[in-house]
Amino acid sequence: MNALYRWNFTPVLDNLDVLWAGALGTLRLFAICVVLGFGLGLVVGLGRHSRARSIYLPATAFVEFFRNTPVLVQILWFYYALPILLPFQISPLAAAALGISLNSAAFSAEIYRGGIESIDRGQAEAARALGMTSAQAMRRIVLPQALRRMLPALTNRGIEIFKMTTLASAVAYVDLLQQGKLLASLNFNPIETYTVIAVVFFLCLFPLVQATYALERRLGRSDA
Repeated sequence: MNALYRWNFTPVLDNLDVLWAGALGTLRLFAICVVLGFGLGLVVGLGRHSRARSIYLPATAFVEFFRNTPVLVQILWFYYALPILLPFQISPLAAAALGISLNSAAFSAEIYRGGIESIDRGQAEAARALGMTSAQAMRRIVLPQALRRMLPALTNRGIEIFKMTTLASAVAYVDLLQQGKLLASLNFNPIETYTVIAVVFFLCLFPLVQATYALERRLGRSDA
């Protein structure tokens, strides 16, 4: 960078309302993707754990497809290609939510599957011996223990989802990055604008990262 460059954050600070509108859009998209991604991920993860091929194979195909294709490509496909195939338009929010949620569901499904399979099978067998169905044993015995082990990984996944919301700007969704692009183009100050956006993301994510570390240490002590 030119050592003589003079930083000027005044245009950015004068338009904080524009960035605030983008921040609200980012939080809205994040909330949708966390709920859909983790919820669908649990269903797919249970499917991956199933012994029935009619359930296991579709769940595996879903995971492999969405884990091995870029999120940005998925968002663009939902926004530009899906309306060509189906007789309706899709909003930028819906396209971004679909792409990020389905991709996150594929990754979180593997977290769920790994957590479930980390529990000793004997516990589920003992529950069934007591008269529980397989579903009851999963819900009452296996999942509560597995979720405790999965919490750090799921928290990290949530952090990744928050960062992936920036990809929504590719379809002009009004998020923090999209609003930053607007300000940078109007005021010709990309360095200051993107610096502020980076700081905002850091301030949002740093406490979550530290909470994840604390959770991992706490779970590690309790398992000792």
